[in-house]
Amino acid sequence: MSQPIIEAHSLSKRYALGSIGAQSFREELNILWDQLRGRAPRQRSAPELWALRDVSFEIGAGEVVGILGRNGAGKSTLLKVLSRITEPTSGKAIIRGRVASLLEVGTGFHPELTGRENVYLNGAILGMRKAEIDQKFDEIVEFAEVEKFIDTPVKRYSSGMHVRLAFAVAAHLEPEILLVDEVLAVGDAAFQRKCLGKMEGVSKSGRTVLFVSHNMVAVETLCPRSIYIKEGRCAGIGPSPELIARYLQDSSARREEDLAPDRVQSDGTARLLGYRILNQDGEENQDPKTNQSFEVRIRVNVFQEIRQPCYSIVIRHHLGTLMTCVNTTEQGLEMDPLPPGEHEIAVRLGPVTFLPALYRMTFHLQNPQGHLYTWIEEGINFEIAQSPLYGTRDLDHRWGCVYTPVSYQVRPLAASSEPVKVNP
Repeated sequence: MSQPIIEAHSLSKRYALGSIGAQSFREELNILWDQLRGRAPRQRSAPELWALRDVSFEIGAGEVVGILGRNGAGKSTLLKVLSRITEPTSGKAIIRGRVASLLEVGTGFHPELTGRENVYLNGAILGMRKAEIDQKFDEIVEFAEVEKFIDTPVKRYSSGMHVRLAFAVAAHLEPEILLVDEVLAVGDAAFQRKCLGKMEGVSKSGRTVLFVSHNMVAVETLCPRSIYIKEGRCAGIGPSPELIARYLQDSSARREEDLAPDRVQSDGTARLLGYRILNQDGEENQDPKTNQSFEVRIRVNVFQEIRQPCYSIVIRHHLGTLMTCVNTTEQGLEMDPLPPGEHEIAVRLGPVTFLPALYRMTFHLQNPQGHLYTWIEEGINFEIAQSPLYGTRDLDHRWGCVYTPVSYQVRPLAASSEPVKVNP
């Protein structure tokens, strides 16, 4: 059995927080006096941050693995340890192959050198021979779309040109291992699609890729398996769809009794307080199922009477796909006025045809002309559970977003007297 191309054994990385060195001229004098007397300088205690803590995993050759986690979870630190940019505080990483890293825009580029010179410099850093770079040079420049500026110093490039060239070098010089950190966060939509296409090509070429991104669609498309980093620790390793759903649930507390105050918006007329999810049978904290109804009950505190309330909802799949949007005014419904005080608004949906996944609801309390009184963007979360729609077979995300009942009928047609012609 072949060895893993990447092994991480109890990787940990600790940083000391706070400023480095003396805080004042007096403190500098104290340090100098201690040195003159041959005494060790007095140490100030500093708070510590464990960016990584006991992270272990193995990645096989040719795997494309996503790295999930919130900002500050330790994803970038992990890639820096694997690429030898920084040393771990404890544990070890074993890398069996040539590594290319694209951790920040233009990492390893010298601003005074031209684009052409930086391509060769970066290639040399990656361990490529000049003949290898010569062979790929035209393809790199064409992909980066910087033909006119290839002999211009990189310091004069825009951020978009910079990242295009940096990505092109890393993706085209064919290292055994490619580490990519949020490259799709920079650049226009056309370039992002181009990057995704190239990443798919890289993944099919047998090279190993570690891909950090907050673009869940890209992670699910490119990476069959993912690693979930949470507060510096490995919180899970497994199929990407499962870990993406878990990560999104952790990020936005699916069963919120009270809505986070910083998520709720208000003009002072009213304010959203919280919500409950009830399934078709009126049970709380039970996931609704495909082809069943369910109810979202939203608590709101009204400070001034709202004479013509309008309720608007927008539902998106957790990967961002718009599922549906509707409001009571467009439905031709006239809702009763809301006097001051607390109220519970029951929104009944269904039978819904959404397939099992995590969904996010936006809720607006507004007037018929669209003025918003209080609202929350994608802050009401619910999950559709699996249900046996085809006999005993459960449907999941691989079947799409929407369940559509389909019937089939085959009718015999009159026999044709004309011979059937078959093209050779």
